[in-house]
Amino acid sequence: MTDYTSYPYLAARLQRAQPGDDQQARTGKAVRLTPGRLPAGARLIGPLLLLFVWEAASRLGILSAYTLTAPSTAVGTGYEMLADGTLLPHLMASAGRAYAGLFLGVTVGVLLALLSGLTRSGEALIDGVVQIKRAVPTLALVPLVIIWLGIGEAMKIFLIFTAVLVPVYINTHAALRGIDIGHVELARTLGLTRGEFIRKVALPGALPGFFVSLRLAVTLCWTALVVLELINTQTGIGYLMNRARDWGQTDVIVVGIFIYAILGLVSDTVVRLIEARALAYRRALGA
Repeated sequence: MTDYTSYPYLAARLQRAQPGDDQQARTGKAVRLTPGRLPAGARLIGPLLLLFVWEAASRLGILSAYTLTAPSTAVGTGYEMLADGTLLPHLMASAGRAYAGLFLGVTVGVLLALLSGLTRSGEALIDGVVQIKRAVPTLALVPLVIIWLGIGEAMKIFLIFTAVLVPVYINTHAALRGIDIGHVELARTLGLTRGEFIRKVALPGALPGFFVSLRLAVTLCWTALVVLELINTQTGIGYLMNRARDWGQTDVIVVGIFIYAILGLVSDTVVRLIEARALAYRRALGA
């Protein structure tokens, strides 16, 4: 049976409901209250429309090529850079940094969220520290981390790690603390051990929040990287864009923007697909 205690208005309406109040029974059709499921690929309509408007503005002379090159020109430049071997090494260097920081941030963020969300001592020791880090911009740590780790790869990966850790921790911790207390009481009634409760109740209950954080993290690792690659770097997409700025090559800059956009969209799609499979049991608005 559905629990309506979290929705006082629905609970009150349900108590006052009379047999003739069912609109579906009166009219013979259900009232649609929620949006239908999008067909495959429909999320690309917005980006494609934006590209169309951008291309049209460039061809009509509304946008100067010096200010912002046309998408078609950027695609041609990107193909040339890929064909002559210029682009791929920089893309691989950026991917290595981004995904190393992402893996560390997600792993540590989940572990800290579990410790803080399921133990009093963990919350006392961890939550305040993470909240402080959340209030401190990642870029504000750059001078200090350079002193600690130098200006090499370790510095960049560490800062991406710290940027990713915060949303993973916040959302996973909130999902753990948002588990219905009725589930906890049921687990106690069934005699579950603490380990069984964590595996069978807490972790599945935290999955929706974890996937929200993962969608944020896969994008955040790239947005943090683009700034960090401006610091003493000779490889990476951010380095290419910075060098193109010095030479006024807006087409190369747009190529870099396209790469970040495509990687972000693909990463988000992959996480959505994994989420749909992992949470296939849910009956929810977005399911």
